[in-house]
Amino acid sequence: MAFVPPARHLVRARDLADARYADPLGVEDMAAAAGLSRAHFSREFRRAFGVSPHGYLLTRRLERAAALLRTTDRSVAEICLDVGLTSVGSFTTSFRRMFEQTPTEYRASFPPAAAWARIPQCVVRAYGRPQHRTFREDSQDRGA
Repeated sequence: MAFVPPARHLVRARDLADARYADPLGVEDMAAAAGLSRAHFSREFRRAFGVSPHGYLLTRRLERAAALLRTTDRSVAEICLDVGLTSVGSFTTSFRRMFEQTPTEYRASFPPAAAWARIPQCVVRAYGRPQHRTFREDSQDRGA
């Protein structure tokens, strides 16, 4: 079996955090993905990426929460649960620490989510057509 540098295992764990941030994922799961003990994994992860595994996972969750706050009308509690966090109080505290605003203040600083709603052009054209047809070939009595 060929030797694989530890950094490749760490990238595998980081990719797991990026892909499954909404799942109940912990440092133990990330360490298992890297094939390292929890303590060794935490040291190596911090050395390679400059942040602890827990900090990295929390950052991903908060970034996703910020995107949901900007683009949806879901409640703060729903968004908290959607990104894999379980406590709205802890979510609000962490969010404020990262973005210097509460989730509600952050949402208020952007246009409402309805402004982001886009209607496909095919739907606009279909509903923009005249409702009453005026062409002779569209009429019922073609036999005249």
